Order: sequence, then structure tokens, then C-alpha cells
Amino acid sequence: MLKDLGDGFRAFWRERHLCTLTTLRPDGTPHVVPVGVTLDADAGVARVITSGSSRKARHVPEAGEGAGEGVPVAVCQVDGRRWSTLEGRAVVRRDPESVADAERRYAERYRTPRENPSRVVLEIRVTRVMGNV
Repeated sequence: MLKDLGDGFRAFWRERHLCTLTTLRPDGTPHVVPVGVTLDADAGVARVITSGSSRKARHVPEAGEGAGEGVPVAVCQVDGRRWSTLEGRAVVRRDPESVADAERRYAERYRTPRENPSRVVLEIRVTRVMGNV
């Protein structure tokens, strides 16, 4: 799906932009926070690094108990009239290899992340793309 969106789409998701992540609270209301997002368009996966104790990280397992396919989330970035939203299903990855890979990707797009021994990765399998890039 993402492979066919063209070079402009890929370039937009490589530019340094602050993004938002929307997760759902246990009562179903949206929780929207600023984050850095990396996108592997070839794999159809977006990643957000965060502390394992953050609300955003806790929303995913809370909502996804027993749901191996993950829980619905959305990430969005805006630059003037250009914008893109990626919807998908998120899971939390805690293994050192996934965290190190996500940190490397984050450093390429933003900057080297600070040390955080409790870091996890919200890995989002993208299911829908919206926007005008």
C-alpha cells in the first residue's frame, strides 16, 4: 500500500516534523500527544519510541489485551497545507533489538534520543493513509 504513494510521500515522512499520536483511553476517548514518528514505507510500519511507563504506551496493552493484531491508533504530521495521517494497529515492542532499531531510525530523522532504559517502541502496522502529499 505505502510503496505506491510515490517519492513526495516518502520525502514528507523523512523531513523533520513533529507529529501527533492518537491512542484511545480505556473509556474510548482520544488521547493525543506530540511525538516523533519514523516510517518504513516498504514494510508499511511506523514507529514511535517512548518510555514504557507513558500513558501512550500503556494505552496500547490496556486496549489490546488478547488482541495480537494490535489496537487502533493514528499518527499525523502537518506542514502548512501539506499533511499526512497514518492509521493502523499498534503493538508495544520491548525487546532490545526492536528498541535499538527504532532508536536508530529516530536518530536518522530527528536526533539521537536521550538514554532511557525503560524505552519501548509502539510499532504501528499502517492500514490507511490520508493526506495531500
